[in-house]
Amino acid sequence: MFVLVEMVDIVRIPPWNFDRPLNEAVSEELNKKLANKVVYNVGLCICLYDITKLEDSYIFPGDGASHTKVHFRYVVFHPFLDEILVGKIKYCSQEGVHVTMGFFDDILIPPESLQQPTKFDEAEQVWLWEYETDEGAHDLYMDQGEEIRFRVADEVFVDTSPTGPTTDTPAAKPGQQPAPPAAQDAGEKKEAPYTLIGTICEPGLGLLSWWNN
Repeated sequence: MFVLVEMVDIVRIPPWNFDRPLNEAVSEELNKKLANKVVYNVGLCICLYDITKLEDSYIFPGDGASHTKVHFRYVVFHPFLDEILVGKIKYCSQEGVHVTMGFFDDILIPPESLQQPTKFDEAEQVWLWEYETDEGAHDLYMDQGEEIRFRVADEVFVDTSPTGPTTDTPAAKPGQQPAPPAAQDAGEKKEAPYTLIGTICEPGLGLLSWWNN
């Protein structure tokens, strides 16, 4: 679930931190930059583990800060495929069951990966498992906050780096106001930079143990 990743970065230390030990100042800047951030194709950065090498520091013209090339190891949340994790149901939608682990919320179990047969209750906005017993079928609701075990089936990284303006927008003529952004852009849903796609495990839900009790 958690891995150590070797990284290299150039860290800028402002002049007012020159009186502090270099390792301490560098550690603070690295955590400011990376902690709780997703690095593309790497995972969710948690915290700095250690600094393995500090190269020479330089001060460039026009900038009073020092710039140091740093080799370090960072703790990263990046489960391997087929790993089994435990989370809680955050909410349900037509897309599937959305799961949270407390520190990471972008986990989706699509309908085809739920225990079958299942159906979506539009009124309650929850998925329910039609659990078969000797006495007949019973609807077990996948309620918010219910603990759930799931297997990591896939992962999706999305590059959310800023992009330049689109080239298909006509330039404003002299004396004219620039065209406003398209309405669909204004209401566009922001994509998560890192998403786990899961499949429910057997028995998967605490609902089953609740029913047997």
